[in-house]
Amino acid sequence: MDNDSYTPKRKGYFRITFPERTYVTYNSSCPFTFSYPSYAQVVNDDEPNAEPCWLNIVFPRFKGKIYLSYKVVNNNLNQYLEECRMFAVKHEVKASAINESTVMNTKDHVYGLIYDIQGNAASNIQFYLTDSTKNFIRGALYFYSVPNKDSLAPVLEFLKKDIYNMVQSFRWKTDSLPTLKSGVGPPVPVLRKKDPAKNS
Repeated sequence: MDNDSYTPKRKGYFRITFPERTYVTYNSSCPFTFSYPSYAQVVNDDEPNAEPCWLNIVFPRFKGKIYLSYKVVNNNLNQYLEECRMFAVKHEVKASAINESTVMNTKDHVYGLIYDIQGNAASNIQFYLTDSTKNFIRGALYFYSVPNKDSLAPVLEFLKKDIYNMVQSFRWKTDSLPTLKSGVGPPVPVLRKKDPAKNS
């Protein structure tokens, strides 16, 4: 064989077969409901420090998990917002970009932000949702493997659609919502945006 004519093959990845999209509604004693894909499993967080209504949405086929952490708001919403921002920006070192999408469902009192973190970050999708006065929940997607944007790209694109669907379907239960005066809407939380100038 003539070594001069040898061209090494590009590294390839196994073809992934994706499941059909159907959805199930999560509805328990927690103060919220949402739709999640039927190929996933919702389980209670069994970590020692887990609090009530901390959940894990597990994707066994893709070796991934969304960690959901619920908190009651007690005049500390800005603290939770800042914590979420810090969790997202700590991935900036390995991220090529962080895109933010605002969630603004005034009718159902669901407000929040989705962080779409590009590159070899440990967590590529993070988000928070709140009614701005009583309830708050944070979510973060992780995989049980070393981050590799090329091999994970198809899976991320597939899961991203279901995560966005989950966010869009998310509702606070009526008895968990704040009581508001007639004609007065809830205060909208401050959504901190990343300054593009800092990344130029």
